[in-house]
Amino acid sequence: MSDPVGHQGPAASGPAFADGSPDTRETPENAEYRVAHLQERLAAEELGELGVRAEIRAGTVAVTGTVPSARCRETVLRVAREELAGLTVHTDVVVAGTARPDHAEEL
Repeated sequence: MSDPVGHQGPAASGPAFADGSPDTRETPENAEYRVAHLQERLAAEELGELGVRAEIRAGTVAVTGTVPSARCRETVLRVAREELAGLTVHTDVVVAGTARPDHAEEL
């Protein structure tokens, strides 16, 4: 009888090396999962930060956005390092300028 889903025994449950150990190399699906988990942590944990975006671009992860303070920026970068360890990550997270203007606006 043929198997319509192409089940090939125990190895079909996930990639593995010849010695039977799991293949833990990064895959695009794994990277996408980790980026989504980063987004969830940034939104749900102590930060509640929705102004930061993480997305996969040309095989690297780009973390971009604006945050209200330098402390918040450092926390975002720490969480990104934890979640995306082993991936190539480019960050462009800036702190919003909240200082009073030093001169009047000329119209």
